[in-house]
Amino acid sequence: MDRRVRASTGSARSFDKLRMSGSIADSQTPARAERVEARGQSPLQLAIVLPTLNERANLRPLVDRLAAALEGIAWEAIIVDDDSPDGTAEEARAISREDLRVRVIHRIGRRGLASAAIEGMCATAAPVVAVMDADHQHDPALLPGMFAAVESGEYDMAVASRFTEGASTEAWNQPGREKASGLANRLARKVTGVQLSDPMSGYFMLRADTLRADAHRLSGVGFKILLDILATVERPLRVKEFPLAFAARAEGESKLDRTIVFEFLVGLYDKWLGRFIPTRFALFGTIGAAGVGVHMAVLATMLRLFGTGFLAAQTTAAVVAMTFNFVLNNWLTYADKRLSGFTAIARGWAKFGLTCSVGLLANVGVAEVLVERGFHAYPAAVAGIIVGSVWNYALSSRFVWGRY
Repeated sequence: MDRRVRASTGSARSFDKLRMSGSIADSQTPARAERVEARGQSPLQLAIVLPTLNERANLRPLVDRLAAALEGIAWEAIIVDDDSPDGTAEEARAISREDLRVRVIHRIGRRGLASAAIEGMCATAAPVVAVMDADHQHDPALLPGMFAAVESGEYDMAVASRFTEGASTEAWNQPGREKASGLANRLARKVTGVQLSDPMSGYFMLRADTLRADAHRLSGVGFKILLDILATVERPLRVKEFPLAFAARAEGESKLDRTIVFEFLVGLYDKWLGRFIPTRFALFGTIGAAGVGVHMAVLATMLRLFGTGFLAAQTTAAVVAMTFNFVLNNWLTYADKRLSGFTAIARGWAKFGLTCSVGLLANVGVAEVLVERGFHAYPAAVAGIIVGSVWNYALSSRFVWGRY
């Protein structure tokens, strides 16, 4: 008999002896025993997904509030952290070592609330999943009622609403953001046909199989995953709204920056038109078109107002337009891969300039070949612009905001 077979057989026999003697059963790791004890020896019922960015100080108080609110329910919290520089992921690991109901997904090189929520909801075995913020603006006391509504089978989803009867945003004390949210909600209702008081809520619960059935169709773009789900699931969902007293942020910084309205519009575009023209390419092309306007404005200013020679004016205009394109693309198009810090931005700017020069050569080369083959100059120029844009987009995505 082959030596490897004998060794394998011996291992199997040893395993059987241990199993029959009860040694393995008795020692099925202290961690498992602690986990069963932590969950009250009940099957997992609910997972709370917490997308985080710089929320270190908020985590322990929030876990305490979850434990108090969910007594009698077997739950787990999944903290999905986008590589926070304040050490949120490390703090989550420390909490997890003390409380096995807490898990962490540490994401490297990708960002975004919607994609974080999707990843967290797909990472649990719980039959019901909830998404909420970790900044204490969402009250965990609503979770048992929301869970009961979904668990009963009468509703497919429960949503904590800032605008339904009985809700309040007084503690939020952000009238500007409140108006913006109201406007976004009205637009969302018109576009999606979903008649909820707060389709832009970031606090909701649904059955996990409902989410997983359409997870591959979710765009994951932007920050409002609820809107994404409501616009994607084809069958009408039975939704119950719960009035939310929207609180002020406890610690840390908001995960929503100045691109909040922009990302909302991008999310709608991706949902309805992204299948025809990829969203990121559409943004890249739009910014490129705006860059042409910047180029022409700078060129005209230098030629007419300052009397600069054409070569110097053209060079300056090209550098200004390229910088304009780089800044907007870094802030908007590649928000999930945004470069930060002087060194990273300077290096990215230099790479972007190099890729644009290669795209320019492709632009001119294609146009020249088409003209030589009898095409009219303007259609040939348009073809060159398209080829150059695609080339710039591909190279930029790969070498400026991507990885080798």
